[in-house]
Amino acid sequence: MASAITTLAADAPTLSAANTGFMLICSALVMLMTPGLAFFYGGMVRVKSSLNMLMMSFISLGIVTILWVLYGFSLAFGTDSGSIIGWSSDYVGLSGIGITELWDGYTIPVYVFAVFQLMFAVITPALISGALADRVKFSAWALFSALWVTVVYFPVAHWVWGAGGWLFELGVIDFAGGTAVHINAGAAALGVILVIGKRVGFKRDPMRPHSLPLVMLGAGLLWFGWFGFNAGSWLGNDDGVGAVMFVNTQVATAAAMLAWLVYEKLRHGSFTTLGAASGAVAGLVAITPSGGSCSPLGAIAIGAIAGLACAMAVGLKYKFGYDDSLDVVGVHLVGGVIGSLLVGFFATGGVQSDAAGLFYGGGLEQLGKQAIGVFSVLAYSLVVSAILAFLLDKTIGMRVTEDDEVSGIDQVEHAETAYDFSGAGGGASSRSTASHAPAAAASKKVDA
Repeated sequence: MASAITTLAADAPTLSAANTGFMLICSALVMLMTPGLAFFYGGMVRVKSSLNMLMMSFISLGIVTILWVLYGFSLAFGTDSGSIIGWSSDYVGLSGIGITELWDGYTIPVYVFAVFQLMFAVITPALISGALADRVKFSAWALFSALWVTVVYFPVAHWVWGAGGWLFELGVIDFAGGTAVHINAGAAALGVILVIGKRVGFKRDPMRPHSLPLVMLGAGLLWFGWFGFNAGSWLGNDDGVGAVMFVNTQVATAAAMLAWLVYEKLRHGSFTTLGAASGAVAGLVAITPSGGSCSPLGAIAIGAIAGLACAMAVGLKYKFGYDDSLDVVGVHLVGGVIGSLLVGFFATGGVQSDAAGLFYGGGLEQLGKQAIGVFSVLAYSLVVSAILAFLLDKTIGMRVTEDDEVSGIDQVEHAETAYDFSGAGGGASSRSTASHAPAAAASKKVDA
């Protein structure tokens, strides 16, 4: 008995300084993605809305951080209750956690795991904001964000990643957030815009990006930070899986960007910077759930499929009449669905787990599990988000007035403007001509 106890003690994980340091760096990279997203979105709107767009991302760093410490981490990763939600009193306020206490089964402290997952929670509601550009009260958005992470993100994170969560136990593969982050945010965006309606001038006025350099800067920061987002999700560096995910992240993103640009050239006759940036993000989204289970060749295929599909999907808002301002549905929802489902085809069975997809002899079993995960999260987020938006709209009101929207939400909501032209002799105009559909001009955002 003594020898058995000694063996168990020897096999127990011990704190790894290397893995802890790596995960702290990854957490910082994921944090950088939220300002990157702010720049990405902020450049895509008209001048009069750019500060508001930046603030809709930045406020998430404040609101979600506090809620995560108070109760969010406990709800998402506490002791399972009914496979639906977690709760651990020690995690409330992060007050009952020892500084060297390890996350169960890993070599990093609980504090490190908590802060890494916090950054995921921060960026997810920020993703939604792009669909609502130009027309939402900042106070209503802040309250919506707080309610949404509480009743949607925290429970869904537990379903997907929490020990005992029903999708986790089912065997749904979501390496870094295809369902919990991207489908969740994309479906929420669709639910909210169906409630609050279209921008003034949708389909009539040209709504082009005011600063494509800002868009490209934001895309670059997102691409850079995404290596922490994806490679860090293995929570260590001991077996090479994180390294495969790092490579696949780069490969899929490159393939998606190229596929989007080829589609754009064939469909509209131009290679646009906006298309390059959006294609890269589509690839990042699609590889997020799948990159830990596929080979680099599979990552090329996943990225190319996502780039092409998302480039086609961004035009659906004009066909169906929903005003998804910055294509959150077309890129994050569609890209997340594609990346999650393609696990069922491209999982090799030799990277993060032995689950194999259809193309590697695994049959349809994993595809079926992936479909359950995709459509359950999509449906839950869509419905609950629409209900939240409806309740807020009927109580405090979600939208600014039509006059305020036309005059500019930055001045109305923040008493500021992004650019001061008073010393430039007046009459300066920030106007961009690029869009996803150069001929149609409708595909994305807006001029000043």
